[in-house]
Amino acid sequence: MNTNKEIDDTSAFEMAEYFDTEEAIAKYLNQVLTDDKPGGLAEAIGCIAKARGITEIAKASGLTREELYKALMPDSEPSLNIIMRVSKAIGLKLGVEPALKNES
Repeated sequence: MNTNKEIDDTSAFEMAEYFDTEEAIAKYLNQVLTDDKPGGLAEAIGCIAKARGITEIAKASGLTREELYKALMPDSEPSLNIIMRVSKAIGLKLGVEPALKNES
């Protein structure tokens, strides 16, 4: 007897549901940067690009779909140029702020 019927019928979790505004995306990316996981930024930007449409983001960033997929794989190390181009295509502007003295 399957007592988990409701769970079995639930659709898979989709990060894209939470990327409905640029503010939500910025908050997510800031958390990813805070976590400082290797490959985390590329993976996060890739997830956002997929949610927004790879073809559209590739075209807006001046990259091919293949270049975009390759650059944003979780284990990749995309150049700052690619991160900047894709961020702009997503609708974000990257910035820098000073670290707190007790952060190292």
